[in-house]
Amino acid sequence: QVQLVESGGKAVQPGNSLGLSCVASGFAFSSRAMAWFRQAPGKERELVAVISSSGGITNVVDSVRGRFTISRDNAKNTVFLQMNNLMPEDTAVYSCAVAKTYYTMNPGGYESWGQGTQVTVSS
Repeated sequence: QVQLVESGGKAVQPGNSLGLSCVASGFAFSSRAMAWFRQAPGKERELVAVISSSGGITNVVDSVRGRFTISRDNAKNTVFLQMNNLMPEDTAVYSCAVAKTYYTMNPGGYESWGQGTQVTVSS
């Protein structure tokens, strides 16, 4: 079965950087798009960044554009999220997810999520 295990979340101060990792198993990783979602307390889960199966196409939402970068290593079944210039509003549980196809920005196109890793941005 699909397994997604995130790591790297922690508490940091505003302006700092943080890198998240997600190791996947149980499916053909190199043929599926991957994404990072986040969910802040009291808010709905939000799609943050998407990467195509090959890694050739990436996209992020406007609120993190220029600060967050998604990447993947298909040889290691791992997807990454590099977060720079973190802000308090970035505080959330970050989860990776696997798509049903090779690329989609539609949140409904994702079918499995990991447990998530907590990122807290506070001074």
